Amino acid sequence: MTADAAVEQVIKPVVAWFDHLTLKITGNARNRDDPERGQALTRIIIVPLFDVYMVAAIAWEGIATPSQWTFIFFMQIYVPVSFLLLWHIVRWPGNYPGRRLLAMFGDYGAMTFAFSVGEMATLPVFATLLWVTVGNGMRYGSGYLLLATAMAMASVAIATLFNDHWRGEPYIVITLVLTLLIVPAYINGLQKALRQALNEAREANTAKSNFLAQASHDLRQPIHAMSLFIACLRDAGLGPEERSMVENIDRSLHSVSRLFRSLLDISTLDSGKVEPKPRPIAVGDLLADIARQNSQAAEWAKATLRVVRCKCYVNVDDVLLTTMVQNVVTNALKYAPGAPVLIGCRRRRGRLAIEVYDRGPGIAEEHLPHVFEEFYQVRERGDRDIEGVGLGLPIVRRIGRLMGLTVTIRSKPGGGTTVIIDGLHVVPAPPAPARQRHTTLPSTATNGLRVLLVEDDPNVLQATATLLQKWGCIVQAETAPPARIENCDVLITDFDLGAKRTGADCIALVRELARRDVPAIVMSGHDETRVRQDLEDPSIPILGKPVRPAAMRSVLTSVMLRTESESAS
Repeated sequence: MTADAAVEQVIKPVVAWFDHLTLKITGNARNRDDPERGQALTRIIIVPLFDVYMVAAIAWEGIATPSQWTFIFFMQIYVPVSFLLLWHIVRWPGNYPGRRLLAMFGDYGAMTFAFSVGEMATLPVFATLLWVTVGNGMRYGSGYLLLATAMAMASVAIATLFNDHWRGEPYIVITLVLTLLIVPAYINGLQKALRQALNEAREANTAKSNFLAQASHDLRQPIHAMSLFIACLRDAGLGPEERSMVENIDRSLHSVSRLFRSLLDISTLDSGKVEPKPRPIAVGDLLADIARQNSQAAEWAKATLRVVRCKCYVNVDDVLLTTMVQNVVTNALKYAPGAPVLIGCRRRRGRLAIEVYDRGPGIAEEHLPHVFEEFYQVRERGDRDIEGVGLGLPIVRRIGRLMGLTVTIRSKPGGGTTVIIDGLHVVPAPPAPARQRHTTLPSTATNGLRVLLVEDDPNVLQATATLLQKWGCIVQAETAPPARIENCDVLITDFDLGAKRTGADCIALVRELARRDVPAIVMSGHDETRVRQDLEDPSIPILGKPVRPAAMRSVLTSVMLRTESESAS
């Protein structure tokens, strides 16, 4: 084992423990990337080692002088101060220049004190001085590198003033000064080149994300229209052969839809604009809803999809968690066709974990470290072609990190696969709403329903209107928010309506014209979080394009059921 490997083996468990401590206290995985936190972790490792070395060096020289005893006392205080500083950074992360300067003065003060009282035995501590100087520059930028270099030069100057042995070796002092000038200057040049390359990479990544977002959004429109037209064909009195062809077209279209949903998810995450909005949710209801959404896909895969009931409530962003579990279930149905899939929950270390089991062929051990890499697909010689581009699990892990959740996978060839989403915080069930008189709408509830449909794409407008009419609805179809409206029971609107108008504007206009809160449903190819922020109304359902006809009918029925219940209460 090399020296570097040995050091890593010693330091890695300590860093991992403080990673765990940081996550426990803050509940936010992103705070682990705080540069101050990294510097503080390094400090609590180096300071005790530095303390031990200085005590040993002073003891080796003989009887300690009063100034050396003072230094030893100072270091005994500085060790707990280092831990206190880490706690403060963990508790209040962010950019606090005053805190950074205080930490730098403490570090350079300790090393200057050591140089001044430790005679020649403290000369190796210069390596730590150089490390701290470069570390401040690498973590905080060129301005801090210049300041750290000036403080290091001052440290050497003060040490030379008080240390007789250093003054007796002027060439050593000159060497130290030149090193402090050359190394930081070289590091600064490398930083500038690195920043330029990083900016270029970010620009390229932003351009890629924008392209993926625009392409997936634009292509969703025709796919959405095709899906609705296919639903209309199903009810067109086709023969068995034609119905089978329509079913195959629908299945293929569903695969393309999943691909574009993955592309949109990854581009949204790349944009850095996704902010989790946790709230108490019934995890059992969420999992049951995901199972219902995947019932058709499970039927196509000839698989059985089962959910173990769970009565727990967790504090989480339900939209992001749904995306995570949805991707895991989709993978299970895709890679384990014909096998049973089970979704359940388990308590782990005081938190709740969602586990998805399948009895598929499993994954070989050499593939497991790579399954969370973007565009990686498990492929063996002679395997059948699998749809997709390898984004499902990477999206799951990235969303998990965003919400402070851990995602792990266990698998073995022939033994199936288990994906675990762990770290969900269990909360008490919220107060039950007041009992309302429930009205069960029959399957023909859409008969005679007056729908105002607003969609700027003519093909999508025609497809949606045709499908709604087949369900018995009376449709007023508009390509823009109308200047006047007839009596309508519900508004279905696209989000992007052109001319700088959105679905939120359309809903506000329609409600103003109707002089009442007309129930509304929004369809969009954008990220749901972005649409939700614009709507500012959590009660309005959002359907992501391409919309499955069954999902549209279910939401439409639910909206009318809720409206009737509210009217009756």
